[in-house]
Amino acid sequence: MINIGIYGGSGKMGTMIFECLKNNTKAKVSSIYTIEPLNYEPKCVITDDFKTFFENCDVVIDFTIKDGAINLLNYARTNPKPICMGTTGLGEDGENLLKTASNMMPILYATNMSLGVAITNKLAYLASKALRDFDIEITEMHHHHKKDAPSGTALTLAKSVASARDLNLKDVMVTGRNGMVGERSKDEIAVMSLRGGDIVGKHTIGFYNDGEFIEISHTATSRATFANGAIKAALWVSEQKNGLYTINDCLGI
Repeated sequence: MINIGIYGGSGKMGTMIFECLKNNTKAKVSSIYTIEPLNYEPKCVITDDFKTFFENCDVVIDFTIKDGAINLLNYARTNPKPICMGTTGLGEDGENLLKTASNMMPILYATNMSLGVAITNKLAYLASKALRDFDIEITEMHHHHKKDAPSGTALTLAKSVASARDLNLKDVMVTGRNGMVGERSKDEIAVMSLRGGDIVGKHTIGFYNDGEFIEISHTATSRATFANGAIKAALWVSEQKNGLYTINDCLGI
C-alpha cells in the first residue's frame, strides 16, 4: 500500500483526490498539507508543516498554484520525495526549478492528468505534421474560478502542434485579436480562452483549410477524471528513478 500525501488538500482537486482514494486498493491518503480548513474529515496526518507532511507519505500529489508549487519544490530539493505535479501556470522560473529538482527525485509533471487529453495531444501532433497547409486555432473553456489563461493544457497542445511543424511557439502564438490586425500569417497558432459557469474543461484544436476543416476536441465532465489520472501517475512515479517525466511516460504512449 502506497502512502500518498495530498499537497493542497482544501482545494477542489485535493478534495477530489481524497474522495477517489477512499476505495483504492493500492494507495491511501496518509498525510495532507493545508493552510485552510478542510470540508471533510480524513483519518490521517493534517499539517501545515513540510517536515511532518513529508515524513508521513511515500509520494506527493500537488494541485495548487504557482507559489505553492515553488515552495514545495524548494523544500523537496533538500528533502527528496517522488512528486506528481499538476499545477499549471508555473512560468519560466517555475519550469526551470522543476527541471533542477528532478535531478534529485522523480517528478511527473503534467498540465492535464487525463488519458483522453494525452491521446488528444498525440492526435493533434500527428494532424499538425500531416496537414502543414492547414491553419491551426485552439480554443479552451473553463469555469469562472480558473485563474490562469491560456490553460496549461491549451499551452501543452499548442507546443505540441508547433513542434510538429518545427516552430517555436513563442514566435507564432496569438492569444487575442482586436481591431485591424491584418491577415492571418501562415504559421500563426491562436490560443483563445473562454471562462464561464462550472465548465470542468473543454479543449478544441482546429485545423482549417479552404473547403474543409478538422476539429479534435476533448471535454472533461468531472474532476474525477483528473484525480484518478493523478493517482495512477503518482503510483507510477513513486517507482521511478530521478528525472522529469510526463503523463505519456506513465501511459507508455
